Order: sequence, then structure tokens, then C-alpha cells
Amino acid sequence: MYYIGLDVHKKTISFCVKDAAGCVLQQGKIGSSRLELDAWIRTLPQPRMIAMEATIFTGWIYDHLLPHAEKVKVAHPLMLRAIAAAKRKNDRIDAAKIADCLRCDFLPECHMAATPIRDRRRVLRYCNLVQRQSVQMKNRISGLLMETGVSYDKQRLRRKKYFNRLLATDHEIPDSIRPLLRICREHIDRSIRLDAALLRSLEKDPMLIDRLRRLRTIPGVGPITALTWALEVGDTSRFRTIKQAISYCGLCGAEKSSADKVMRTPISKQRNKHIQSMLVEAARLAPRYSPELAVLYERERQRGNANRATLAVARKMVAHMLAVDRRKTDFMPAPALKQTAAA
Repeated sequence: MYYIGLDVHKKTISFCVKDAAGCVLQQGKIGSSRLELDAWIRTLPQPRMIAMEATIFTGWIYDHLLPHAEKVKVAHPLMLRAIAAAKRKNDRIDAAKIADCLRCDFLPECHMAATPIRDRRRVLRYCNLVQRQSVQMKNRISGLLMETGVSYDKQRLRRKKYFNRLLATDHEIPDSIRPLLRICREHIDRSIRLDAALLRSLEKDPMLIDRLRRLRTIPGVGPITALTWALEVGDTSRFRTIKQAISYCGLCGAEKSSADKVMRTPISKQRNKHIQSMLVEAARLAPRYSPELAVLYERERQRGNANRATLAVARKMVAHMLAVDRRKTDFMPAPALKQTAAA
């Protein structure tokens, strides 16, 4: 077996090829293009395994090289301490160290979702970007009105009819900001239409429609939460326990223990931030729709911390969604599930 380490950049890829004994067979640099990768891969010995560090460019390179190797692995960048802590660091050395980690089975591998999931996840994250930009424009409208001393109804400003009436009837609005206000409003309207169209396309996707329907049978799980779970988590079989899924979603703290001292840190930054933010927002509303989650929230809140109560609800929602995905059945509350099992 031959082991190949890649240090991937926007325009170039540094590579190092080693055999099982650690001897360097090839080293060099190629361009980051499909044509150059095709020409380069034909010069490599077989069988081979390839490893690279996770970057924004990793996805297409992973897909392109996957048919040409026994395995292609992607390393977690935060776990590659051998590279980050080195005194000498350059592309050639980094590629060699990745090849050594792969050869010795020390590579901190991270999960690569299937290509169809990553393609749809890209659409969902673009929806989130559109929503953030829409909120920025709404805040910009409020800021322009406050800067010029114009009175307005904060609760109704974001409604289109109220905005148009305010612009037409309020003579306190200076002529200098009227074009800017109209541009902001047009941007918001376009964003709303675009976001709705993209979400509809995902909800009607044949690959996702059955899974989304099952997830939405869980009380407190709406279309956005179901979509985010399905596309950000992907294949739930990679989680052996509920605790692993909770950790991936960023709903627990890290542990730093030494000797007899055990210290728990706040919510860990090593998480999928997209699913974390969505679950926290969903957990704030879920107790309204589920008596079980309402009891859980109230019990945790009685201990004196509403934020911890929200996290407890979010963790319970993760357990529910994981169970639905594993069983591939609609959600059943615990009493009904026990009755079904007994029957």
C-alpha cells in the first residue's frame, strides 16, 4: 500500500507519496484543477490511500479522487497537532506529515457526507445566508429612520403595507434616505421570495421527502428544523450513542480532567454551528407544542437557569430525531411506544 498526503490550497496542491516503510517515493506540487489531478493520478503507484486536511476546497477534490484510490480520508484540522505545533511549517512538510499520519493510522479522520447530501446542504446554507442578509436590511431601515429622527412603530415596520404607507405619508422622512429605504425594502422582498422558493425545492426533493415527513411528526419540529437536521447531520448511523449526536450538535461542554480534578467548560466551540443554532431556537418554542418537553423545561428552569433548561429541551429533541431516523418510523410518545412493544 502507498500512502499519499495532500496539502490543499486554492491554486496549488502539495503532495508526498510514501511506502509502508515511510520512504518518500515522490514529492512535488501540482495545480488545483481537474485536468492536472487526472494527469498526476496516472503517475502514482497502486494500491494507494490518499489523505488531506479539511478546507473549503476539499469537497470537490475528495469526490474527484475517490474513484482512483482504495480510500480517501479527510483529516480534522484542529486535531492535526503534529502540523500546527511544528517549528518548521511549509506545504512540503505538511503533506509529508499527513502521509505519515495516514501510514501509521494516526490520522484524525472527520466525516465526509455523501455528495447528494452536501449538494443539498449547500442550498440550505445559502437560504440561511439570504435570511441573514434580509435581517440586516431590516435593521438598516430601522437605523436610517433613527439616524434622521423619524418616529415609527417598531412592531409593524417590517410589514410591507405599513412601510409603504409610512414612506408615502410621513413628511419627516428626508429625501436623502428615501432611495436607500426603497432599496432595502426591495432587497427584503427579493430575499423572502428567493428563500421560500429554495426551501420549497428542498421540501419536495424525492430524496428527503419521506425523512422530513417522519421528522415533522415529532412535536416542536417544524420544516426548517427537520431540513437542518436531515442535511447537517446526514447519516445518523455514524453516531453509536445519543451522547455522540449531542456532542456533534454542540449541546454539551468539553471536559478537561487531570489527576483528581475534573473541570467542565461551557458549551464547546467544536461543533456544527448550523445545527446548534437551529436546535437552540427550536428548543425555545418546542415546549409550547409538547407537554413532555414543557415538563422537562419547567423542571430544569426551577433549578434557576433558563438557558440550561433550553439546552435540556434541545438535547431531548436530538434524542427524538435520532430515534425516528434509526427506526424509520413516525414519532411515538414513550407511553404509546411501551404499549406497542408490549402488544
